Amino acid sequence: MVNIQSRRGYSLTEMLMAVAIVGILASVGSRMLVQANRFFILSNTRTDLQREARAAMYIINRSLRQASVGSVIVDRAASQPFYSRLTFTKTQGSRMTFAQNGTSLVQTVGTKSRTLTKNLKYLAFSFPRSDDLSIISVSMTLEKSIYQGRVKALHMASEKVRVMND
Repeated sequence: MVNIQSRRGYSLTEMLMAVAIVGILASVGSRMLVQANRFFILSNTRTDLQREARAAMYIINRSLRQASVGSVIVDRAASQPFYSRLTFTKTQGSRMTFAQNGTSLVQTVGTKSRTLTKNLKYLAFSFPRSDDLSIISVSMTLEKSIYQGRVKALHMASEKVRVMND
């Protein structure tokens, strides 16, 4: 006589339940992994853009504070947006330019150029007060592709810089 309780193994119902549970976990788990990956990419992109924007703004501000007020020119380079180039002479006599070149922000000192960022979407220099040309407003937007054709943009709030040298 065979004792049913001493049999080892699983019934078909138990196997189907286990397969169903594993299937549900796999479908939910894959979606969670995709979302976690997107969040990671978005966070890294945001951090990179913030770092680039702060570094570029710091260099522009530091350099602009050493400019001579009468030498500051805001214009545009050929085939670039209006107000996207700033040229001035520093008190030491060197000529400096910050300009948008496509999606790059380029700093030129004399004949040497260097790219501050390659993720530039928009750059504008302006005089917020027409009666005081020693105050310059700097505004920039950086943009970077993240995934599936989407982009992350960061606008660096306009910052007013006072040129310290008359």
